[in-house]
Amino acid sequence: MTKYSGFVGTYTKGESKGIYSFTLNIESKKIENVHVAGELENPTYLTISKDNQYLYSVAKEGETGGITAFSIKEDGRLTTVNSQLLAGSSPCHVSVDSKNRYVFSANYHKGEVVSHLINQENGALKSVASVINHEGRGPDPRQDKPHTHYVGLTPDEKYLAVVDLGIDALITYAINENGTLSKVKLLPLKAGSGPRHLAFHPNGKFAYVMTEFSSEVIVLSYHQENGHFSEQQYISTLPADFSENNQGSAIHISSDGRFIYAGNRGHNSIAVFTVNQETGELSFIEHTSTEGDWPRDFAFDPSEKFVIASNQESGNLALFSRDEATGRLTLIQSDIVVPHPVCVKFLHI
Repeated sequence: MTKYSGFVGTYTKGESKGIYSFTLNIESKKIENVHVAGELENPTYLTISKDNQYLYSVAKEGETGGITAFSIKEDGRLTTVNSQLLAGSSPCHVSVDSKNRYVFSANYHKGEVVSHLINQENGALKSVASVINHEGRGPDPRQDKPHTHYVGLTPDEKYLAVVDLGIDALITYAINENGTLSKVKLLPLKAGSGPRHLAFHPNGKFAYVMTEFSSEVIVLSYHQENGHFSEQQYISTLPADFSENNQGSAIHISSDGRFIYAGNRGHNSIAVFTVNQETGELSFIEHTSTEGDWPRDFAFDPSEKFVIASNQESGNLALFSRDEATGRLTLIQSDIVVPHPVCVKFLHI
């Protein structure tokens, strides 16, 4: 395959219309054919079903927020299936299981986790199955209440891992057949660190949390038998002499489990680490500029020979080649215009 298709979620302020699609041409090493795929208010985070039939997006509509389901057409256009919205702010993160049975969302402003069942025949979202509200606060002024920021399944899909920035915690839930959630374990993380996103090692033994406030990666052991986690290492994503404002953003791991990549908003870089396969712990390799302002997210293409970063405030995507042997990134293209980009997702292969 010489071309891969992807989507970009955005904030719909300024010129943005909603969800954009694009093509990555791996022969010419260029991003092409950027256009609006589906119009929606603030579709900041997206997830795609494993069979590439459906895309689920964070959605806002007036004074309500929730999830919108789209069917994905062959030309990359999106057709709305349905929406499930609740009163109040929209979520900030959404994920789906591999069999397209459940959609989960994390709501930063409301500090809650929401689950939906999916109609297996048409991909439509059913009404809310479960709403769980977190409790507590952290020492930072921005941690005045819970701020749920990430919700994703463990590799075996037995549990749901939820990261809460407001209470410095990683919480595990069991998923019941009817889509409801049952709390299994809460792991307190370093006070004031502001944990934001999580990535699992493909071996299922380790997990990595990116913190927003302390700009660190937290290395965790994951205990598959009971859904518990334990802390192993904290490592900074910033140069030692950097003292300006920075907020950690996204974190991703290569599918061979050898390299971790972590985004820095402020330093405007991706920090690259190598993974010790025995212990899961990290060693720093390099920082690569994202060639823009406020890199909210980035993604590997399906071949993992390329990385695309989304610079929210400068309104551009940057394309890098990735050395699969060393993990290092090399800039190819940085002038791809997408207004207020947040999240990048590729179709699965």
